[in-house]
Amino acid sequence: MIDHYFTIRQDGQSELEIKKSRFICFLKRVSTEEEAKAFIAGIKKEHWKANHNCSAFILGDQGEIQRSSDDGEPSGTAGIPMLEVLKKQELINVAAVVTRYFGGTKLGAGGLIRAYSHAVSQATNEIGIVEGKLQQEIILDIAYPQHGKLQNFLEASSYTVKDTQFSEKISVICLVDEHLTKQFIAEVTDILNGQFSYIEGTTSYHEIPVKKL
Repeated sequence: MIDHYFTIRQDGQSELEIKKSRFICFLKRVSTEEEAKAFIAGIKKEHWKANHNCSAFILGDQGEIQRSSDDGEPSGTAGIPMLEVLKKQELINVAAVVTRYFGGTKLGAGGLIRAYSHAVSQATNEIGIVEGKLQQEIILDIAYPQHGKLQNFLEASSYTVKDTQFSEKISVICLVDEHLTKQFIAEVTDILNGQFSYIEGTTSYHEIPVKKL
């Protein structure tokens, strides 16, 4: 399993107009090539009156599956520029379709490359990107007098508190990047002078929004 990945926050779409041509970008999270192809086919069916439905998708932990289509636009002016945007942003498991309704003015090869690239870039910016981190759930059991120290430590750290449960003791459920689990336990041991117990819960990916630059 990879320790992190980037992908879109959710499925969505965005539109821009260039010289009266409409460029509508549809983005979808996908996990298989069949799913990506079905998504592309669905957009083509919905927008069958459009002049072009160009597409690109990238799949796999290392982005090992990459496909693109110019769908009638001059070779290399649509699908590949779209794919390059996804690659530059290091996104995986994403399919993009840009539907073009021609406005009567030709853009030229350079203009088409910029238009299709901009359509995908604008869509990812508007929809948002998340980083999925492989994190270990660690459940800390502490006595009530220890809670203040632990809370102050966690608030000042980059660790995530998933939940806090109060009963005879306090159980604080933390999410820690898998490669930092030993460091986390060592730091908590130091803060609390070893006066706590813990168990490890599940390991899974947790997605965090990536802030725009």
